[in-house]
Amino acid sequence: MANKLMITDTILRDAHQSQAATRMRTEDMLPACEILDSIGYYSLECWGGATFDACLRFLNEDPWERLRKLKKALPNTKLQMLFRGQNILGYKHYADDVVEQFCRKAIENGIDVIRIFDALNDVRNLEAAIKYTKKYGGICEPAISYTMSPVHNEDYFVKLAKELVQMGADNICIKDMANLLLPYDAYSLIKRLKSEVDVPIHLHTHNTTGTGDMTYLMAMQAGVDIVDCALSPFANGTSQPATESLVATLKGTENDTGLDLGKLAEAAKHFRGVAERMMKEGILDPKVLRVDTNTLVYQVPGGMLSNLISQLKEAGREDKYYDVLEEIPIVRKDFGYPPLVTPTSQIVGTQAVFNVLMGRYKTFPQNSKALLAGEYGALPGEVNEEVRRKAIGDKEVITCRPADLLAPELEKYEKEVKELGYYEQEEDVLSYALFPKVAPKFFEARKEAKEGKSAAPAAAPADPNKVLSLYVEDKSL
Repeated sequence: MANKLMITDTILRDAHQSQAATRMRTEDMLPACEILDSIGYYSLECWGGATFDACLRFLNEDPWERLRKLKKALPNTKLQMLFRGQNILGYKHYADDVVEQFCRKAIENGIDVIRIFDALNDVRNLEAAIKYTKKYGGICEPAISYTMSPVHNEDYFVKLAKELVQMGADNICIKDMANLLLPYDAYSLIKRLKSEVDVPIHLHTHNTTGTGDMTYLMAMQAGVDIVDCALSPFANGTSQPATESLVATLKGTENDTGLDLGKLAEAAKHFRGVAERMMKEGILDPKVLRVDTNTLVYQVPGGMLSNLISQLKEAGREDKYYDVLEEIPIVRKDFGYPPLVTPTSQIVGTQAVFNVLMGRYKTFPQNSKALLAGEYGALPGEVNEEVRRKAIGDKEVITCRPADLLAPELEKYEKEVKELGYYEQEEDVLSYALFPKVAPKFFEARKEAKEGKSAAPAAAPADPNKVLSLYVEDKSL
């Protein structure tokens, strides 16, 4: 039966996150919105992921204001965001009242589709976000973080999808963040999902290993409903397969997307200028455009690669790039085979950097300790107990839903923001809750701008000598 393929374009979020460390500004997006809005996408992914952090930390922008501007400029297209379950958009677990308020405000400010994932595929960490997305009228798209390991197979993913449907999923996303889902495996998995669950299947991949387009074609033959693509100036390599290429391939077939190649070319022309400027500024490194089949070994997602390159470059240690990549699978096995996606990609990646530069497991960053202690949820595979004990000593490992141990905290954050004199809108409380060190600097710059003083520069150059602390702090993936 013919299946008209729908497309979500990631040009406003994952495309520049995966290639340019999430540095695209709102002013780079708005001129293209009128044409983007007329194309007829299933949705435009434009928010969440690392955009929130990057807006505050590097671009001196209010992420909430970006969302409002995009909603106004894109009235006919569903806006989509990426939401890290109980981590929201931060890098630790938040109490359920913060998760509820974030879902409410995201939907109020313009988000239609919330893609919710947990780095460990621990469904307990998705419960609150699914519940509140539904409560406030959003389209709920829980995601399966796809990975390969001795504990991850097709049966595992199908079982997970069925659980997510029971929990209230409107769509199911297969989130293949490192382009590990090979074409025939995609066909087999989608075929089973289409026969065993009754909600649309949305496939997300990258082109890091050069197989993304083939994976989409095979998934389409198996009946996939929606795929993620990126307009060509920020497509391929560590980003998604190019929108125009897939649309052209399917033109005139029973799976024709119905999208206009002329309009796609017009939108791409604008973003080509943005990409060229970013390349001149050194933000977009040509390395991220290459095919690297070693990804099938390292399993490193695109955003993590672009960030790793920039961190090692700032430290003057680019020569250690492949050493760090080779260390990542070792750390991942010792840590119980977590899928590599934010925040576990940063945790495993940072531990690999520490291991290479300072000696294996000589130092454990706080996040490594938290992961091994169960603070992020249940690790999928068996943990190397020797490594765990070295990291956390005799500390007891958490086995319940981690958020059950957290007291409500929204009021506390609101009180702190008001006491600091930064409260202008309800959303400021959430910005502060997620990034308590970064948000006040943004609030201060916003205040100074309103008072007519010159605001602080958006992104000060990093001190190469502080790379390790920066690598832990700057998680713009």
